[in-house]
Amino acid sequence: MLASLLVLAGCTEPKVRQPRPSSSGTAAPSAGTSTPGLDPSAPGNDFDATEGTDPALAAFYSQEPTWESCTGSGNLECAEVLVPMNYADPNGETITIAVNRNQTAGPGAPTLLLNPGGPGGSGTEMAEYAPFLFTGVTDTYNVAGFDPRGVETSSAIDCVTDPELDAWLTKDADISTDEGLQAYVEEFRGFAQDCVDNTGPLLEFVDTDSVARDLDILRAVVSQTEQLDYVGFSYGTFLGAVYADLFTERVGSFVFDAAVDPALSLAELALGQAQGFDRAITAFMEDCLAGSSCFHQGSVDEGLAKISQLFDVAFATSLPTSDANRPLTSSLALTGVITAMYTTLYWSALNTALDEAVNRGTGTALLALADTGNSRNPDGTFDGNGSEVIMAVNCLDYPVEGTLEDWRAAAEQMNVDYPTFGDAMAYSEVTCSNWPYQSSRVREQISASGSSPILVVGTTRDPATPYEWSVSLAEQLENGHLLTLDGDGHTSYGMNSCITRHVDEFLLTGTIPAAGTTC
Repeated sequence: MLASLLVLAGCTEPKVRQPRPSSSGTAAPSAGTSTPGLDPSAPGNDFDATEGTDPALAAFYSQEPTWESCTGSGNLECAEVLVPMNYADPNGETITIAVNRNQTAGPGAPTLLLNPGGPGGSGTEMAEYAPFLFTGVTDTYNVAGFDPRGVETSSAIDCVTDPELDAWLTKDADISTDEGLQAYVEEFRGFAQDCVDNTGPLLEFVDTDSVARDLDILRAVVSQTEQLDYVGFSYGTFLGAVYADLFTERVGSFVFDAAVDPALSLAELALGQAQGFDRAITAFMEDCLAGSSCFHQGSVDEGLAKISQLFDVAFATSLPTSDANRPLTSSLALTGVITAMYTTLYWSALNTALDEAVNRGTGTALLALADTGNSRNPDGTFDGNGSEVIMAVNCLDYPVEGTLEDWRAAAEQMNVDYPTFGDAMAYSEVTCSNWPYQSSRVREQISASGSSPILVVGTTRDPATPYEWSVSLAEQLENGHLLTLDGDGHTSYGMNSCITRHVDEFLLTGTIPAAGTTC
């Protein structure tokens, strides 16, 4: 059984807006200090936006965007920045990148750019609530966000209508059989053609290398500094690593939280996530049984088997919900459980949802979790276009390797090794092999030799970007430094007080946590 191919093709994460935890934890050790630079737009500073850049891109680097108060928010300023659609043709068509900033530190303060991940996450949305998550640095930095090319309020990917996307995310697919594969491919090719027709030529140019080049223009235009200060989460760590590889001398204070290993193939990405989500669902089950009201009473393995059986039951006959028009399919059940793995804040809700689905045969609560993961509103509309962006970017970033026989063998092994979710992470190659634009990127390690220190944060039971990926990226980077959270969930800066204290000190003073530091 395979479900939710759109969602599980990469490192997407649901929009989980979480409150900053109360202050606690240990102080960060010192390992040398530096201070963030002043904004060169302040009196006494000289800044040439085009210095060291391609002369063909000079007009983009030297542009002066118009900043205005964002609609519905008096604390945010919004602007649009022009970039080439195709960097190989800088005199060709242009696109716009939406950017906003919270001037919490005031004019002249340095800018900290954020990327929340995805691919498909909205940085402008993250910047709206960043002052509540990153309070330790907002007196020093003005926090800014941007929607990468293809995303939401920038020049955006548009494939299908919201009702059509809703129907697509609800579908169950089984491509382990020739008949199921043929049916899926036929449907998906129609979906992909809709993306071409409704998006236009931009669809070919939403790869991460292009986004990294946009990021350097944002450095010049928004930050107005010779070096970029940046925090990337999940996929945003890959974006940051690509930027560090392309513009090594431009790396300022960089933090990568929940890292993606840039050397991974599509198959290795899927295997890592299969391991990560299996580890996470096991941790959930152990936590559930340690309480007094778990949906299951018995062993961990027996509880996991009930969850797996739920997916099979919903695949055979979808479960009724409070909305007669929206039964819980296997795809939606899987998405609901997967969504709850991103943060322990959802574990109680998942227990309630599983009690309802497993023990009572109804799926209302699990459907609500799936809607959260899919960013679906109660009226059937969607916040953003992440479900469409993730395919377009991943299929440009990851070359298709192997054969159908290889993919089926890998799926069968996942069913054996990770029986709760089975082959749900498999077959991304089928999707990308039928995408209209194929990747030519070489998947390889990134060292960013000569860069400033880069802090990599990894969580030991992270489901979507397993801890091993953070360890690997920190080792690959010539000046990478690993900070570990022994815990659960996806990303930790702004959520765990110990991690936040270390990261804040790094951003504010340049202090690198001592080797082996674990929160």
